[in-house]
Amino acid sequence: MKRFIASAMVLSLLVASLAGCANKAQTGAGLGALTGATVGALTSKNKVSGAAIGAGIGLLLGYMVGNEMDKYDKEQINHALETQPSGKPMAWKNPDSGAHYEATPSPAYVQNDKIYRDIYIKANVDGQEKDVKAKAYRGEDGQWVLVQ
Repeated sequence: MKRFIASAMVLSLLVASLAGCANKAQTGAGLGALTGATVGALTSKNKVSGAAIGAGIGLLLGYMVGNEMDKYDKEQINHALETQPSGKPMAWKNPDSGAHYEATPSPAYVQNDKIYRDIYIKANVDGQEKDVKAKAYRGEDGQWVLVQ
């Protein structure tokens, strides 16, 4: 049991260190798997199979929750690119994470036979402000696709 707890601590440190490199869905999946494995191992008679089953369930649920948060913000960015005049910011608050965003699109331009718009995004996540410049092009389905 001590070995399992030590392994769980090492895994949690690894997941926490990689969280900065992952999107919300990936972070949610990692944390969900870790939590599920811990709960499964602690509540099951067979620690190994309990941990495996718990990790699988936690992975799926964590991914689903994290992915929904990403989808909401991507929808708002797509809406800003589609409807906002150049230079006019659009602001929103993610209802799940509480993060605040402001997106300001630039004029459209054509490059490699695609319509592009640059967009400047100001994010306030957990009290930390970040500024991001991204580029998006209009996909074949009419939706804007972020490329950076």
